[in-house]
Amino acid sequence: MQNNLFTTIRSLKLVDGCKSAAIFTIPPSSSSSSAASSSSTSAASSSSETSGKPHLLPLLRSKSIQPPPLSHHNQPPLKPPLVLPYGLPSSDLIDPPVDPFLRTTDPIPSLSSLYRRFSRSPSLPSSELCDLYLEHYSLLRSLADPKLLRRSLRNARLYASDPHHKLVFSAWLRFERRDDELHHPPPLLPCLPSAPPLECPRSALSSLPDSPSSLCPCHRDPPLDSHRPSVELDIHDDDDDDGDGDVEVVEEDGDEADVYICIGDDEVGCSRHRIAALSRPLWALLYGEFAESRRTHINFGQNHISPNSMKAVETFSRRNKLEDDVPIDVVLEILSFANKFCCDGLKSACDERLASLVLTIDDALQLIDFGLEETAYLLVAACLQVFLRGLPKSLQDPEIMRLLCSPEGKERLLQAGHASFALYYFLSQVAMEEEMRSNTTVMLFERLNECAAPGWQKQLALHQLGCVMLERQEYKDAQKLFEEAVAEGHAYSQIGVARAKYKRGHKYAAYKQINGLFSEHNPTGWMYQERSLYGIGKEKMADLKIATELDPTLSYPYKYRAITLMEDNKISAAIAEINKIIRFKVSTDCLELRAWFFLAIEDYEGALQDIRALMTLDPNYMMFHGKLHGEQMIEILKQRVHQLDMADCWMQLYDRWSAVDDIGSLAVVHQMLSKEPANSSLRFRQSLLLLRLNCQKAAMHSLRMARNNSSQEHERLVYEGWILYDTGHREEALAKAEESIAIQRSFEAFFLKAYALADSSLDQSLSSYVIQLLEQANSCASDNLRKGQAHNNMGSVYVDCDMLDAAAECYQKALGIKHTRAHQGLARVYYLKNQKKAAYDEMTKLIEKAKNNASAYEKRSEYCEREMAKNDLYMATKIDPLRTYPYRYRAAVMMDDHKEEEAIAELTKAISFKPDLQLLHLRAAFFDSMGNTSATLRDCEAALCLDPNHNDTIDLYNRAQEKANSPSKAPSKA
Repeated sequence: MQNNLFTTIRSLKLVDGCKSAAIFTIPPSSSSSSAASSSSTSAASSSSETSGKPHLLPLLRSKSIQPPPLSHHNQPPLKPPLVLPYGLPSSDLIDPPVDPFLRTTDPIPSLSSLYRRFSRSPSLPSSELCDLYLEHYSLLRSLADPKLLRRSLRNARLYASDPHHKLVFSAWLRFERRDDELHHPPPLLPCLPSAPPLECPRSALSSLPDSPSSLCPCHRDPPLDSHRPSVELDIHDDDDDDGDGDVEVVEEDGDEADVYICIGDDEVGCSRHRIAALSRPLWALLYGEFAESRRTHINFGQNHISPNSMKAVETFSRRNKLEDDVPIDVVLEILSFANKFCCDGLKSACDERLASLVLTIDDALQLIDFGLEETAYLLVAACLQVFLRGLPKSLQDPEIMRLLCSPEGKERLLQAGHASFALYYFLSQVAMEEEMRSNTTVMLFERLNECAAPGWQKQLALHQLGCVMLERQEYKDAQKLFEEAVAEGHAYSQIGVARAKYKRGHKYAAYKQINGLFSEHNPTGWMYQERSLYGIGKEKMADLKIATELDPTLSYPYKYRAITLMEDNKISAAIAEINKIIRFKVSTDCLELRAWFFLAIEDYEGALQDIRALMTLDPNYMMFHGKLHGEQMIEILKQRVHQLDMADCWMQLYDRWSAVDDIGSLAVVHQMLSKEPANSSLRFRQSLLLLRLNCQKAAMHSLRMARNNSSQEHERLVYEGWILYDTGHREEALAKAEESIAIQRSFEAFFLKAYALADSSLDQSLSSYVIQLLEQANSCASDNLRKGQAHNNMGSVYVDCDMLDAAAECYQKALGIKHTRAHQGLARVYYLKNQKKAAYDEMTKLIEKAKNNASAYEKRSEYCEREMAKNDLYMATKIDPLRTYPYRYRAAVMMDDHKEEEAIAELTKAISFKPDLQLLHLRAAFFDSMGNTSATLRDCEAALCLDPNHNDTIDLYNRAQEKANSPSKAPSKA
């Protein structure tokens, strides 16, 4: 088998061009190995001697893998060689990236300040509110909460005051749902009834204000052509001209021609006063001091307009609208004529007509140059909208790229009113997501920088361009850009300055740069993490330890410590270290590192599981520091692991799902999809697992794949509904569910409808309806994995209706088909029945069964005494430090014990790496009880910046404002 494996690797050409690609004979572990490592390796050695499997022990190295020195004296017996084509992981190649977004040393004052600016919204114009929400979006990027980011973009779109910003934010919202990945995506026009109204392309081209409840114009208005603006002008004598220009002319189709426009041999009869009314220049020509004012035949042969076009102009002069049957080439001529003679109404009508004809990329490419030459605002807007809705593919078109990326293209767009910071912000984010190092990305960030206003926009543009240059290894340029960002006030860019200096070989200068941050700001986890890169030995490990204490979500400290343990031959300890972050924050790099460690102890099943999971997160992931595609490694490892058929896979999936082993379940689904890649049901289950692991981007990709692979319309509608629901469009999701049910009754359609309805304030009648929907779902065909979820959800609704016996019955049914999470619901029923011991025991069963059990420890703490609760919450925080309830509980206990400062410190510790609404509200309440009004206001404002509709925080904020404004109020503490 060893020879077959080596042959496979050679056939994949993995060794070519890689100096560290080698097959090594590894001596047995040294006596310095840990007991756990020794036992693992001795077991592996025994297995190797009896079964012929290769023996794998870690190879110590720093920057590259070198074969161990050969010795003729005391050489231990040779073991079968290990195949690791790229050696073991190197700590020199795992430096954390510089985050390409705005990051403050303390986000709370920034959020507070932004909310105060929002509070002045009644007096702010819509354009300023739109800019504020875009700033809000930029500030929230560091929180990595997709729901908050979508809400900021929706608000920016809602308050966009002109078609340009409307179309940018509409396309941005649509891009966040990645409709471009859907097979047979919906047409540009008309919108589907379930499409989000704020993403409607017709609405984006309208100058009318929008409201959150407004219907999509495609389903509200008559056809676009019936809304042509009427242009009714008056004629002024010179003596009466007050500078306004135009007065109404009564429309009369029966006006006789009193002037003839001569174009070649053709004459077009016109009403002089109606043609003159089209613009002031034409009025001056026909009624002013020009010779034409005294002629009945006027030669227009040099004005580049055809007789047919002039006839259409004459018709417009009488009817104030373009006829529906006017050909497009005629409209183009008329638009040029209108521009030449400043006929604003005529130009507007042509502009709208041409804009309404742009539906595809080809249409846009044919018309964009003409629109730019004639500065046709709506036509350029319509073309730009098509380009933006075609992202990211449209950036691959050379003509589109030249327009959007080049300085000349930006100037042309600017003249037409369509170059803005928002446009290039959107484009640069798309380009960076596609390929950060590309020239296209660089050019778009350069345009972004040119459009950026001083302040946060300049900080963002310079910092992100610095990140791109750093990634491209253009360190001198990166350093300069980061320094400019620092000069604009972005302190986090000093990280970029230090990193660029370090990459240029100035390690001590980088160290000094970071130390300067410590002297200017309160230390944060990312500061200690960055400084650790430039230290060595105990100093480096100390910085990494503090970084984890201040911010346990930073992955680099865990990875570095794990690799260090591996280099000390303590692979079991290395796995335990990397497990600390994987169990609450799943990422491709950490899964890859753990797979690497599993390979080092010959646990090929464990390695294969992690590689399958990481390839689910990123199907294009390159392993071993970017040298080998993950799918190739899967093919290699499949030779060493027993392969299951589909029936065995379903059994294994059932077991792992029941054990709340989400990563294991994800790996099984990946294996099943390799056998049945078009199975939409498996794709859907994959998305559910990814959502549990908080991997929303990958989850949405799986949902789109499920939709694409659906062979039946009713299934496709359900998956489209889940896509809408998961991107915040609840009503549209309900419409999809009902449309699916109308075609065919199915478990998933009823479940989606029940789930979406339950996501609101349920009264008794609505709760009963949700239960009926779930019962109808369970009456349809499905597997026990989904039916268990339906019984569990039904039990939750019964509990909310205080129907505890019915709830208990539902939970028991769910447990009967191994829906393990139902233990938590049943525990709640026992607790509400005043059976606290039974509730505690039920949660203990969940803790024992579930592999991911942080939430179970947290929930069990509610059913025991204070000391036991503190122990459970300690375990919950140890397993998942992102769970906020344990911090709030501990802080409340401290306040009860009159330990105010300790309570504030407990909350502050969590807020520093997770600014959470509940944490901020509780800290504000504590500050209020301590009489610190200014701190109360600050925390309330920060919380309301995250959720402006949180009633408890609004009440607390209003009371604090009253105290602050009270003349008898003593000055609050700083």
